[in-house]
Amino acid sequence: MERKDFEALPERRKEQLWAFDRILTIMDELRAGCPWDKKQTIASLRHLTIEETYELSDAIVEGNMTEIKKEVGDIFLHLIFYAKIASETNTFDIADVIHSLCEKLIHRHPHIYGDTKVENEEQVKQNWEALKMKEGNKSVLAGVPSSLPALVKAMRIQEKARGAGFDWEEKAQVWEKVEEELQEFKAEFNATDAKAIDTEKAEAEFGDVLFSLVNYARFININVETALERTNKKFIKRFQHIEKRAKEQGKSLQDMTLAEMDIYWNEAKQL
Repeated sequence: MERKDFEALPERRKEQLWAFDRILTIMDELRAGCPWDKKQTIASLRHLTIEETYELSDAIVEGNMTEIKKEVGDIFLHLIFYAKIASETNTFDIADVIHSLCEKLIHRHPHIYGDTKVENEEQVKQNWEALKMKEGNKSVLAGVPSSLPALVKAMRIQEKARGAGFDWEEKAQVWEKVEEELQEFKAEFNATDAKAIDTEKAEAEFGDVLFSLVNYARFININVETALERTNKKFIKRFQHIEKRAKEQGKSLQDMTLAEMDIYWNEAKQL
């Protein structure tokens, strides 16, 4: 792609480029003059970036666009920060990062920037994974970060495998697998003597149940992480309603019966 005549760009694009230059300038000034910013390293920023990513995730689940804008900005700052630190040792700078990204996107989208023909999203994904293998990846699953939360990792593993053509054909087959895994788990869990339960084996079977449920959710286009997080938030809201109503009655939860708490739980469900 050729360099563009910046003067000929639409006004909004000029505004975007000016904003980008502005944050780069501020980053230079902070790195030079702020004691906290000066002492940061790529390693020291890591845990903060993870925290900011989860904050963005929360904002997305809540559907709060104001917070999403804020959290996107915080993550954007971190990306610029990493590039700034790397530039100080002539390792790479923000231009290297962005140009590398552009080249990757062009290469991975031959149906846009080349002669490849695709008919649907699945073919795009298959081409993407095939190109990654040609680039030197030893496994289709190599791109799944080992530090991902297990639930997210399960979904990404399955998506990667599907991109390589390894997947069930019908969702009914996937549900049969869910039921099969449930039965295997039940057989381990329902031992007559609790002490006789092989905990390690039961845990393995439960993992199989979760993995198969994630697989089914993927087949019907449910994001398991979002689904579970919404249920978490729903439970928290209802439980806190019970706490609120108990306090209004001058009671603690420990003083209430399960039947009393259930009344307030059902009350919370109507809110």
